[in-house]
Amino acid sequence: MKHIEKNRTAYFLLVLANVIWGGNFVIGRLGAEYFPPITFSLLRWSVAFLLLTPFMVRPVLRDSKVLWSYKWIILLLSVTGVAGYNTIIYYSLHFTTSINASIVNSATPLFIAIFSFFMLKERLSVLQATGIFLSVIGIIFIISKGSFETLQAFKLNLGDLFVLVAVVSWSIYSIVIKKYSKILPAFTTLYVTSFVGILILFPLSLLEIMQTDAAVTFNLESLLILGYVGCFASIVAFISWNTGVAKIGAAKSGIFINLLPVFATLFAIVFTEEDLLWYQIAGGFIVILGVMLSSRKNGTALQKLSKPVTVTKNFEKR
Repeated sequence: MKHIEKNRTAYFLLVLANVIWGGNFVIGRLGAEYFPPITFSLLRWSVAFLLLTPFMVRPVLRDSKVLWSYKWIILLLSVTGVAGYNTIIYYSLHFTTSINASIVNSATPLFIAIFSFFMLKERLSVLQATGIFLSVIGIIFIISKGSFETLQAFKLNLGDLFVLVAVVSWSIYSIVIKKYSKILPAFTTLYVTSFVGILILFPLSLLEIMQTDAAVTFNLESLLILGYVGCFASIVAFISWNTGVAKIGAAKSGIFINLLPVFATLFAIVFTEEDLLWYQIAGGFIVILGVMLSSRKNGTALQKLSKPVTVTKNFEKR
């Protein structure tokens, strides 16, 4: 009880971060009505970048030499973390529900473990391997809608498959972050990768608008959506998460990520009138069970990644 009382603020901030990120999936689906996906991602990071700029100019000047020395790593992080992941997620929400997207996205830690095994040569524990297997089963169950006939006919939801592509992009990002976490300064790296991501997204956004029928609509609701994803999902949640992690540690904080699909589901039911279907409940339970199993063993790839990844990555993930 004393431990809980002592860390009450930290737990509150960790829950708050996942409440905001859960809402981001729902808001992202609503934003699809006003912005095409690449433009939506561009506008989101432009808002976040502008809000952060007054606080980051001096730190960037201070760290400019080391950032320039690793410019190609910065570019890779920008492509996979800012331009890649977020854009693909917003694109997927044109084809799938926010509930499905958040549940499939919750398998991200397991994909990180798989990539760390092949790219960093870190071994998987038995619990991790079991967790990965269960989560794959859960994901297949969700995207097949619990139907063996659907699975046989390969009639999978295109949006769910895009979420899996986004998860792969984020896993690569996380591996690179882990490898260079002791070299690149965390906050200025995030700020600069956001800027580079904006440079990448800008010409793609112009092409998207010119070559498609998609229109960009600015009204009170769309501006509120941009305010949420640019300020709350990209800044407030990031600060809350990092503060909570600093207080109780990354390993203990990691389990709170499993709250994201729970909040995303609740918000989707309340605000977008999405139906909670039986295969989403069953598949989501299997995915979360797999994540929890894979996080239990000390010294696994997932836990070794958790400290540099959870503090740094979640600023751009959701």
